[in-house]
Amino acid sequence: MKREILQFVIGNEERISEKWIYKMDEVGEKKEYQVISEKMYITTSREYINLLLNNISQDLDDLSTVLHDFANRIIRFGWPLIYVTEGLTVFKNTIFELMSDQKDDTLKLKLQSDLDNWLKPVQDEIIKTYTGSWEHTVSMQKIALQELAAPLIPVFEGISVMPLVGTIDTERARQIMENLLQGVVKHRAEVVLIDITGVPVVDTMVAQHIIQAAEAVRLVGANCLLVGIRPEIAQTIVNLGINLDQIITKNSLKKGMEAALEMTNRTIVNVGDRH
Repeated sequence: MKREILQFVIGNEERISEKWIYKMDEVGEKKEYQVISEKMYITTSREYINLLLNNISQDLDDLSTVLHDFANRIIRFGWPLIYVTEGLTVFKNTIFELMSDQKDDTLKLKLQSDLDNWLKPVQDEIIKTYTGSWEHTVSMQKIALQELAAPLIPVFEGISVMPLVGTIDTERARQIMENLLQGVVKHRAEVVLIDITGVPVVDTMVAQHIIQAAEAVRLVGANCLLVGIRPEIAQTIVNLGINLDQIITKNSLKKGMEAALEMTNRTIVNVGDRH
């Protein structure tokens, strides 16, 4: 029966392709595909069905190579795993419907079983390849984000700034602390400005992490200023009863920089003031 299935697929590629694309159009109406352009959906769907039709008789190692490139592309597009799994299910059901015409119930059951056994390794390979590519992509993105998570930027001799953007969780707080201490020593910073202008929410946990970071900076011989405290953040800090008495705070990076210059015995002077 498996030989019969393969011969049928090879001899009816156009019929299978047309019926598969028609059914996948219904899948494409689901909410998770609404962000995908129609042209992109059609192009990728045709590529997927051609991949199945042209490589279904290959060894799994050969199929894995082809799937790897395809999986990487649709992951970059943000397509969900359910697309590739549903695509294979529709492929199997399409073949069954075309082949089961005029067959009795016994032969239909045999056909269904043979299709399941034939395509199960392919489905496993698709899922393995997709998830492997996805995990690799996520891992690379995580590394990239960690590298950009909390840079300590020297702006003047002895003065460095750490701009924070986005949500701060425990893992990111650990990265901030590590980058901060390494940067203070590396740049020989006397004053460090932690800029939280881009942090949307400052709760008790975030504030605690910032306090710990400031304490750590003091332990390595530098002063720490917390800048970018917006009115809503200040209100939240007060409502939560968070004590920032040990930290110098400024509402903007500009005022923080002026304070840092004063702490290092410098000041900003207009060129016209020299005359």
